[in-house]
Amino acid sequence: MTKQPCSTFHPVVHHPEPLPVFDFTEAFDPDEINRQGWGIGRYDERRVQTMYNNADLYDEARCIHIGIDIWGPAGTPVHAFAPGHVYAVEHHNSPRNYGPTVITEHEVNGATLWALHGHLSKETLEHVRPAMPVESGDVIGWFGEENENGGWPPHLHFQLSRKEPVDGDMPGVVAPMDRDAALNTYPDPRQVLGPLY
Repeated sequence: MTKQPCSTFHPVVHHPEPLPVFDFTEAFDPDEINRQGWGIGRYDERRVQTMYNNADLYDEARCIHIGIDIWGPAGTPVHAFAPGHVYAVEHHNSPRNYGPTVITEHEVNGATLWALHGHLSKETLEHVRPAMPVESGDVIGWFGEENENGGWPPHLHFQLSRKEPVDGDMPGVVAPMDRDAALNTYPDPRQVLGPLY
């Protein structure tokens, strides 16, 4: 993806500024996240394994986060950053997975780019459908409660991909040995979200 000014993209989430940046390299404290109310989880962060304990799809080797998390209140609207269409709508409902998920497809600077929006509400699943066109700024979902979003404090996992997703999914964390390839396939979401940190 050729770099395009972030100001040309619609905000994916309207949030207060500045947002605190959480450090998950040594600890994960859901109570602290809930107390803060809003925050950012970083891209390309080597996260503590306790974040992913008891998850069906993560093993001990996968700890590099390749999306950005925007933590905030359940019910927060999630917007399309650019015109495109809904590529996939899935409910990844195993513990510590994405829960309700929407992937959109966009043309950016002549290249196809997919965006995953994970940890949404079940209401989202009734709001969008595959192949539905979206305009910049359209609401495509809402942050889900912990009991519906995979078991996390409410937030959005936002991830970009240069590669067409399979089965309405993208790996949110990868093993250190796969980091370089993953960062090439899944570029820094700040190219769309702006300089959050």
